[in-house]
Amino acid sequence: MTTTAFLAALSQATRQLLATVHTEFAPLELSQLNQQPAPAAWSILECLEHLNRYSRYYNPRLAQALAQQPGPTAEAAVGYSWLGRKFIGMMAPGSTKKAKTLKHMNPQGSRLGREVLAEFTQQQEHLLDLLARAQQADLNRKAVPVEFLKLLRMRLGEAFEFVVLHEQRHVQQALRAKASLRTEAAPGAYNQAAAPERCEATAA
Repeated sequence: MTTTAFLAALSQATRQLLATVHTEFAPLELSQLNQQPAPAAWSILECLEHLNRYSRYYNPRLAQALAQQPGPTAEAAVGYSWLGRKFIGMMAPGSTKKAKTLKHMNPQGSRLGREVLAEFTQQQEHLLDLLARAQQADLNRKAVPVEFLKLLRMRLGEAFEFVVLHEQRHVQQALRAKASLRTEAAPGAYNQAAAPERCEATAA
């Protein structure tokens, strides 16, 4: 895929995530946003706070990588390293691979308010700006340290894709948490569709 098509697809996916959060979650009551669908499962706000914590790490690193770009590059096909393919495959929304969430990225038990929604919007708008600035960057340059092991670096394009797929994964998880709000007529019933996800982003 060319740089232009690759970045356009990620930008469109990011805009869709923003639209989903604004239409599906913003109108809910704070108590609903904080309601856990099952024991040990994340609430809607916990899903989004998890993404905010990753954005606080990756958005500045992506910006730094773009700032260090030596100059505009010609249109080129976006390539992948073995490491990048592994991480991206792990984060794909349909992946069944499981990994334990890093402690400092796990928001469970945090006291969360609507500021989580506001920060999510801010972080995604920043990501959209970074994607626009990446149009003339070399997306195949290894430039972005992996969060959990900074000696490893992803290619710039890989890091962008990893971030967007990770966000899609957990927004889908938040949508499942919202769906459980409508199916709790029987007190104590366990909603299988909202079972806690154990694969939250150890890989970056």
